Amino acid sequence: MSSVAQKRGFGATLWDWLTTVDHKKIGILYLLGGLFFFVLGGIEAMIIRLQLMTPNNDLVSAGLFNDLITMHGTTMIFLAAMPILFGFMNAIVPLQIGARDVAFPFINSLGFWMFAFGGLFLNISWLFGEVPDAGWTSYASLSLHSPGHGIDFYAIGLQIAGGGTLMAGINFLVTIINMRAPGMTYMRMPLFTWTTFVASAMILFAFPPLTIGLFFLTFDRMFSGNFFDHTMGGNTIIWEHIFWIFGHPEVYILILPAFGIFSEIFATFSRKRLFGYTAMVFATVLIGFLGFMVWAHHMFTVGLGPTANAIFAVATMAIAVPTGVKIFNWLLTIWGGSIKVTTPMLYALGFIPSFVMGGVTGVMQGAAPLDYQLHDTYFIVAHFHYVIVGGVVLAIFAALHYWWPKMFGTMLHEGLGKITFVFFFIGFHMTFLIQHWLGFWGMPRRVWTFMDGQGWNMANMISTIGALLMAIGFTVMVINIVMTTIKNERVGNDPWGDGRTLEWAIPSPPVFYNFAQTPLIRGLDTLWVEKMDGSKEMITPAEPVTDIHMPNGSIIPLLMTLGLFIAGFGAMFHQETSWGLPVLIFGLAFTFVMMAARSLKDDLGFYVTKEQILEDMKNEKGGRN
Repeated sequence: MSSVAQKRGFGATLWDWLTTVDHKKIGILYLLGGLFFFVLGGIEAMIIRLQLMTPNNDLVSAGLFNDLITMHGTTMIFLAAMPILFGFMNAIVPLQIGARDVAFPFINSLGFWMFAFGGLFLNISWLFGEVPDAGWTSYASLSLHSPGHGIDFYAIGLQIAGGGTLMAGINFLVTIINMRAPGMTYMRMPLFTWTTFVASAMILFAFPPLTIGLFFLTFDRMFSGNFFDHTMGGNTIIWEHIFWIFGHPEVYILILPAFGIFSEIFATFSRKRLFGYTAMVFATVLIGFLGFMVWAHHMFTVGLGPTANAIFAVATMAIAVPTGVKIFNWLLTIWGGSIKVTTPMLYALGFIPSFVMGGVTGVMQGAAPLDYQLHDTYFIVAHFHYVIVGGVVLAIFAALHYWWPKMFGTMLHEGLGKITFVFFFIGFHMTFLIQHWLGFWGMPRRVWTFMDGQGWNMANMISTIGALLMAIGFTVMVINIVMTTIKNERVGNDPWGDGRTLEWAIPSPPVFYNFAQTPLIRGLDTLWVEKMDGSKEMITPAEPVTDIHMPNGSIIPLLMTLGLFIAGFGAMFHQETSWGLPVLIFGLAFTFVMMAARSLKDDLGFYVTKEQILEDMKNEKGGRN
């Protein structure tokens, strides 16, 4: 082990983690942050389900229930699902394309800290007792007139976190376009890299509308901007358009990387090349394009008129076609394969029927006349949870088991993994399948309690029991992670034995510079090509061993975001306190000083010498043998 590897790769001090610009460490930070918020959102969901377990329940008040449903949705979408997926993108995509890091390591770090501080800002609202309460969509008719600072926490917190997301999207785009290894053409990229690429392009176009909408909402609430106040010449419905022009692509920003994860898993554990690779790539791009064409299907009931409703209904049904292409290609990948039923493969197999059910109910709602009947009932709740949990969350759990050995060098216990799957999968269907019928039976969304004798009692009880099973499943997974970390039994480069893509060719976890020599890509499923050729080295190098230039860590991203965090409080309290305006000015000034420090300070990085690399290579071969 080289002295540099000891110092950087395994130092793991608090300072290392606070200042790191290494994409693998930032991936782990995203994973930890996202899982923390996932637990928080899960607790909120459990309280919601316990409140609705029996009629006329008074576990929480109506006001607190509004706080809970708002924070549950906002937390799960913005602070749990997306950051966890970013964690996997950070950890895996540069390895899959043969890069030593992302294109902009500093911006990568800044994106993480903006997510972390934005999420913290949003959730500090609980400590102030002024929590967002207008639903995760924060429709202007509710949010403009919400008392207290709850909606201000929402608007400012999501502005900070959303800025980080935009940075991450740009970073992945540039990385994938510019930093692919020699021979890695676009049509040789793994599907997870492709879905990351398309999702990042969608982030580039979807998040600016959200940023603008939140900016307008902030000005309406703090400075009487009147963008959305219809009594002052504004337009309330414009908020819905702005939000859903972001909000519907957001669903695909989440689900496309999930599709990529399952594509990797199906190919690996069927021991087959992914069926219809080219069709899968074009379906991914088409989903990304059509994802921007359907936003107003969330607004069939606002009075856009029959022409607009018909156009968006047709577009909604059209987007089911490329998704269907993917489903059939996954099934044909499994067909005739030598299937190995591992924990990741179980999640992948469970995903197909679950996601198809969510997709079918989505097409049902694409029919505007039916949507009039189903709008704002529990059928809608059931539909989007079948898509998000049955698609995204199952993918997150699958990826956690699949790539854990690559990220941490240890293997999660397969038995406990399968127990997690059984509890979570059964609990998921118990919770949400019955909610379709609750919707048909007329139970409205967002009601904090319901009267006895309406025929909803048993269905709500079943739903709550299912939620408890999901919680048990997640708890078993946490126990699995803790036990695996304590045991610390190390694994090799390709612990599954059937790895097809480049990340499985290097040590687990990888050294901080990833590749001692830039690999030469000789086909789709690079590692599989080398295995089939009987290569012992696993990677055909594209260059001799030479010194490698790497960037230094930096504390500036954390400090820049801290300034925005402080400024957020100043902006929120500037009208009612004497200290608000000075705090706002100080926070913004602090951020600008940090930006200037970054601009004026040349980070020349450092070199890993050829001798150190050769020593690492020798140690790796010794460990492999």
